[in-house]
Amino acid sequence: MPGPIFHVGATAICPHGGQVQTISSNARVLVGGMPAATFADTYLVAGCVFAVGPKPQPCVRVQWLVPAVRVMVMGQPVILQTSTGLCLSAEQIPQGPPSVLVTQPRVVGT
Repeated sequence: MPGPIFHVGATAICPHGGQVQTISSNARVLVGGMPAATFADTYLVAGCVFAVGPKPQPCVRVQWLVPAVRVMVMGQPVILQTSTGLCLSAEQIPQGPPSVLVTQPRVVGT
């Protein structure tokens, strides 16, 4: 499904409101003046407050499941605003999908 390309400066949150931070290894391809995010990059979550009873179970990272099919950066598929992902706790327990709120609107991939 087509969508704007996600990048380092884009805003995404976990289902509980934690901020997703992208750590990119791409320094060559920029969209909106920021490195394009790829499937191989690291996506960390900060500020998630989810707990199961008394035990904290915050989201700590995002694992993207469906990246772009046709657009690659340095051999890796890019992440789109419409890409499907899953937030995971430190124990690798699925917590739900991330929401991409703001990204650059000019470069669209499929």
